[in-house]
Amino acid sequence: MASVGRLSRLGRIGAVALLSLNLSACFRPLYGPTASGEPLGAILASIQVDDIAMAKDQERIGHYLRSELIFDLDGSGQPSPKRYKLKLQGSESVQTPIVSTQTGRAEAGTIVGTVKFSLENLDGTKIITEGVATSTATYDRSVQRFASLRAARDAEIRLAKVLAEQIKTRIASVLVTKP
Repeated sequence: MASVGRLSRLGRIGAVALLSLNLSACFRPLYGPTASGEPLGAILASIQVDDIAMAKDQERIGHYLRSELIFDLDGSGQPSPKRYKLKLQGSESVQTPIVSTQTGRAEAGTIVGTVKFSLENLDGTKIITEGVATSTATYDRSVQRFASLRAARDAEIRLAKVLAEQIKTRIASVLVTKP
């Protein structure tokens, strides 16, 4: 009886191993070798990040996002020849999910950021990939004005980092398979 249970367990382990081996060929590591053989870091460094088109009074988050993207794509500080151009258009809005019933003031704020991006070849004749990245960042509001402004600015910086990471990952997943 014990040997039947042991065989059943070994059979299940073998089936799982066989399935995982079968599926392993379906995945390509994101930061492994690319289809062209060039390192992904060098390909990402060849992306020129254009200025971000933002609505009036929202330029600050556009600045943070562009800076994060430049650093994420090529944080080396060394100039590299550009092959691609990244165009971005973004917007942000602030929502106040919690309002105090006593003071009528918002106790928290949520910044919602949406960025449409398009990766093109350098002369703009061919779109490599495009998409939309969306994220949120929440912050506490205070009765002290400066504390609320600083908290909102910190939330914008956090939001820019998350959006930049989303865009970088989506672009990398396309460029890693491009010959």
